[in-house]
Parts: sequence; structure tokens; C-alpha cells
Amino acid sequence: GVLVDGLSWRWVLLINVPIGGLVLVGAALWLTEGRGGERRRLDLPGALLVTVGLATLAYGISQTESAGWTATATLLPLAAGLVLLALFLLVETRTKAPLMPLGLLRLRSVASANVAMLVSGSAMFSMWFFMTLYAQNVLGYSPLEAGLALVPSSLAVVLGSKAAPRFMPVIGARNVAVIGTVVAAVGFGWQSTMTADGGYLTTIMIPGVLMMLGAGTAGTPLASLAISGAAPGDAGLVSGLINTSRTMGGSLGLAVMSTIAAARAGGEGAGPEALTDGYALVFRTGAVVLAAAALMMWAWLPSGKPSGEAVERG
Repeated sequence: GVLVDGLSWRWVLLINVPIGGLVLVGAALWLTEGRGGERRRLDLPGALLVTVGLATLAYGISQTESAGWTATATLLPLAAGLVLLALFLLVETRTKAPLMPLGLLRLRSVASANVAMLVSGSAMFSMWFFMTLYAQNVLGYSPLEAGLALVPSSLAVVLGSKAAPRFMPVIGARNVAVIGTVVAAVGFGWQSTMTADGGYLTTIMIPGVLMMLGAGTAGTPLASLAISGAAPGDAGLVSGLINTSRTMGGSLGLAVMSTIAAARAGGEGAGPEALTDGYALVFRTGAVVLAAAALMMWAWLPSGKPSGEAVERG
């Protein structure tokens, strides 16, 4: 909010450049190089295929907003994205050092946790985007005011992430993940009742806290379950995979949710009431997705309690 109000929205992206530069310099100066075991080659073909494939698929989904689902401008990138992802899977089965060893997905804990993270992330990731749009485009908040309005939600993520490990040894990681997802679904359902003249407490703060408290509570046990089912040497790889599932779900989910909102609101020039209807439909859709994710977690995730080491690594 400070960057956008005081400088430009471009600084939201540009601010990462000097931070990244400082990290690189600090790493070169103070980190000690070390390797354990055999050095792995970079799976460059796999990395390129999955990156371009996901980007093309997301672009195709975003095209549905203006061109519709049956237009050539939509179908071509959708088909191309699916083909690229299929090629990625083919490459991963044949390369000696795959970016994503598909054999890991035969493990129930790894497969179920990653699918759960993908599905729940497709709804949860979009919360920040649409809450910001609602605060600014409908309620008239400035960028700084919108940022401050979402501070309680940000703190709720931290609270949920810190509280989850305390409950996992007591009631089990699966139960904690399910409870967190249900809490998030309740928050999404509450947010879907928003109005064009809503007050801060009931249309931003409380539902936002519920959504992000649930997200933080669910994320930690899902990561722990995935890691606990893999060999110790694969812990880093599985950790990267679970984070990839979260970002993949978030990016694709946001593309779908943006299309849903635009279709309901009626495109450019929509008034506050129409925009509110579009945003509300997004949160209603998110609540349904999260409810389905909670049922899937209950049925598919392993029911055992992960070890203290797995909780720590997760």
C-alpha cells in the first residue's frame, strides 16, 4: 500500500530486485559451500516444459473472460498447455535426474498431500487478490488503507501456522488439516455475503481472519504428511514439490476465479453492485472447493500422526 500510494504499482514487483540482490551478495559472502552425496544434473527440459506448460494453460484460462470457452484464442493455448504438461510427464519418466520423480507420487502421503495442497491452494490463493479489489473498487479504500485492512488476515496465517504443530501430535495431522480447511471454507462462505456498502469488521476483518487462520492451520500438516511419507534423502525434494503444488494451484485457481468474477460482473465499466456480485461468486465458489477439499483430505490423507522430526521438517 505504501509503495502503490507513494510511488507506483510497478514498485510492488521492482522492490524484489534489490532484496534479491542483497540475498545473492550475502550468500556469496557468508554461506559455506557444501554437498552431500552424488551431484544431480539440472533437469532443464523438464523445468522449461512445466513452466511454459503451466503459463500457457493459465493464459488460456484467462482468455475465457474475453473470448469464451469455445473460441480459438482460448482452445489453442489450453490445448498447447496440456500437451506441454503431458510432454513434461513423459520427460520425467525417461530422464536420469528428473525434476519431479514420478515414483514419489506412488506414496499415498505424498500424492494425497500434494493434491490437497493443489486444490485448496486454488481457492485460498485468490483471497488476497479479490479482497484487495473489493476494498478498493467497491468500498473506496486507498491502496494503503486496503493493505492495513488485511494486516489481521496476515497475522492470522502466522497464528495458524504456529498453532498447527501443537495440535498435530494430539489429534493427528489429517484432522488438523481438515479442521483448518473447514475454518477457511466458513470464512469464504461468510465473505460471499459481502455487500456494496459493507462495514470493515463484518465484510473484511472477521471473514478474512477466518480464511487465513484456516489456510495457515491446514498448510503445515499437509507439508508434514507429505514429508513424513518420503525417505529422509527425498525430504527436500518433497518439500519443493508441495510448495510447487501450492503455487500451481494458486496461479491456475486465480485465472479461473478471475474469469468467474468478470463473467458475473459484466466486464469493464461495472458498478459497485455488479463488482460485488462477481467477487461474492468467487468466494462462494471457493467455499465449495474448500468443502470438497476437506472431504478429500478426510478420505485420502493418512490418518497416522507424523513423527516430531517430520513436523519440524514440514
